[in-house]
Amino acid sequence: MEDLRYAACEGLLVSGPQDGVLEIRLDRPAARNALSTPLLRGIVGLLDVAEADDAVRCVVLTGGDKVFAAGADLAEMAAKDMQAVLVEERPHLFAAIARFPKSIVGAVCGYALGGGCELVMHADIIVAGESAQFGQPEINLGIIPGAGGTQRLTRAVGKSLAMKLVLSGEFIDAAEARAAGLVAEVVADEACIARAHELAGKIASRAPLAVRLAKESVLQSFETPLSAGLAIERRNFVVLAGTEDRNEGVRAFLEKRKPVWKGR
Repeated sequence: MEDLRYAACEGLLVSGPQDGVLEIRLDRPAARNALSTPLLRGIVGLLDVAEADDAVRCVVLTGGDKVFAAGADLAEMAAKDMQAVLVEERPHLFAAIARFPKSIVGAVCGYALGGGCELVMHADIIVAGESAQFGQPEINLGIIPGAGGTQRLTRAVGKSLAMKLVLSGEFIDAAEARAAGLVAEVVADEACIARAHELAGKIASRAPLAVRLAKESVLQSFETPLSAGLAIERRNFVVLAGTEDRNEGVRAFLEKRKPVWKGR
């Protein structure tokens, strides 16, 4: 029976949750999955439901096997003046995606450009198909990235390559993205979404609280100095020591069996 909580909005396809994994697929092929504000609003709505749903332990975010997202919706952008851009909803929607506490695996085939690149950089792990192209070509429109492209990209690939992409508008392919650290692995296009689901399934099979606090700890390494990050890591390590799942994990290891996680 279809779970009506995950009824997709226009431009999105949803499948699952199954075995702990929910798939959200961008589906605006005529617009190359351009990220309109209603589309972003739909993603946030689905993630809000997934956050509260114990049946979801990991999300796969993809655009399908042809294109991830070729950028923002330029028709929507063209209709906004400076005042409209100043008060628009989009920064709050991207911030909501960034706050999602469960894990996200991105699956990218074809273009992930501009807002599309910024969106997939919100994923915790990116799997790229061989056709994937990444870039921040906003400079060609006389603007700059506005949803984290200058910040997340620099943290992922370093100053020089980020400057090259942001200032020139050039793209990098999947192999270059892998070498630079933007993506975790590169596979054949036809295997990309399946591989993302495989990784998501492994994450979903782990202790939920440990996964959540592990994600939080890693993300804090981008936000804090080393001393503060180490303190956060240790705090989370101590918190997990008081959970049922930690005790179950240790017992299962000693008894040579698979653990049964309860998420508490």
